[in-house]
Amino acid sequence: MKALIVYASVHHQNTEKVAKVMAEELGADLVPIGQAQPSTLTAYDLIGFGSGVYGKKFHKTLIQFVEALPAVTGKRAFIFSTSGGGEIQTHAAPKKLLMNRGFSIVGDFSCKGWTTWGPLKLFGGTNKGRPNEEDLEEARVFARGLKEKYI
Repeated sequence: MKALIVYASVHHQNTEKVAKVMAEELGADLVPIGQAQPSTLTAYDLIGFGSGVYGKKFHKTLIQFVEALPAVTGKRAFIFSTSGGGEIQTHAAPKKLLMNRGFSIVGDFSCKGWTTWGPLKLFGGTNKGRPNEEDLEEARVFARGLKEKYI
């Protein structure tokens, strides 16, 4: 089985760090959202969709990409994110979009990321140094679990 990770990582490359360790663990191809093509997803069995969280939402480019995807059958997906609070509840909207397109959601992962959004910039932000090695190890463990089940 082949795996792909598509991700949006805008400000501090928090999500990219997580995407890279997951891709390494899964042996997955890694594609930034700006280079992703919906037609290439047909070649993959397991597809990860990752984003930083902005105003409690996934980045608009990732959402627009998912909204433009054609319906699929037999495709598994997982979702991951980084955010100031590390909230996994922000995954509800992209999960619903993916399921409406026929994807089976097989897991999700979230961790804190360094943020300097809005007034936090004045104080150097929050979660500086995150995702850290512990966060990245948790991402590896998550990906390893997916690999054992689906690849």
